Amino acid sequence: MSTADRIAELFEQHIELTRRSMSLAPGIAAAAQKLVACLRRGNKLLVCGNGGSAADAQHLSAELVNRFESDRPGLAAVALTVDSAALTSIGNDLGFDAVFSRQVEALGRPGDVLVVITTSGDSANLIAAVATAHATGLEVVALTGRDGGAVGRACADQDSEIRVPGGNTARIQEIHTLIIHALCATIDRAFSTGNVPAT
Repeated sequence: MSTADRIAELFEQHIELTRRSMSLAPGIAAAAQKLVACLRRGNKLLVCGNGGSAADAQHLSAELVNRFESDRPGLAAVALTVDSAALTSIGNDLGFDAVFSRQVEALGRPGDVLVVITTSGDSANLIAAVATAHATGLEVVALTGRDGGAVGRACADQDSEIRVPGGNTARIQEIHTLIIHALCATIDRAFSTGNVPAT
């Protein structure tokens, strides 16, 4: 197989998983409304993930704090992956498994939403973050893949899990990006000029 053929095959895999993931649309819409409700009541989103999912966490937060496609007020979203002093001090003192849960404990308030992004669902620091979110009065929106892993199993009835029906890490991440954009587009529509409720 030539390099070009291999690249074309990757596109085909992406297209096939995208088609299968269209069934997630109702769940994505429900999760988006959960995020809109959180932001409308003056609460915030805390977003976390590891590796490529850490970049996705920062991507989501940046689109909300600044803008996605529409003019609207800046929205409160904090990526828990960016404070190197907090991450390294927590990792050093409490261990890597606590790098997100400690921040949720410190920054989370009842009514906030924790957004967890993971392809495997089995990272100990994300599982701990979900447990702390529940103990602190936060709902959870989890973007997962495969079988959802321990993060998927930890989601409570009030939470939203959006599980990509694939098993390849790269393809799951690609669909996570599309889901993030769908969430942002829905939030944009709710908060764009003329749609923000008077306070």
